[in-house]
Amino acid sequence: MEHKAKSLRPFIGSKDFNTSRSFYRDLGFEEFVISPNMSVFKTGAMAFYLQDYYQKDWIENTMIFLEVDDVSRFWDELVVLDLPSKYPGVKLTPMRILDWGRECFVHDPAGVLWHFGEFNS
Repeated sequence: MEHKAKSLRPFIGSKDFNTSRSFYRDLGFEEFVISPNMSVFKTGAMAFYLQDYYQKDWIENTMIFLEVDDVSRFWDELVVLDLPSKYPGVKLTPMRILDWGRECFVHDPAGVLWHFGEFNS
């Protein structure tokens, strides 16, 4: 089966939609409002849908991996944003080195876990 895929856009929820919208804009994503309860956030060719919907079990089990070109630089820029002081529930976990590459972690205001990583060449 040949897909000829052009993009992959996961849907994630939010506990407080406007807080999450602000968080993702601060994180550097560009927002495009689709409706009063849904936006798409883009960075380069990557995108995801944020919806005004919260189900604790779903949100707390959602993980997204975003590959970046330099996770060390990304981490340094992330720390400067000081997101945990601006958004309750946001947690940053420093970069770690693994056999496949490096990654750091961010929990968004609702509890979605983001992995930002860089693979070894």
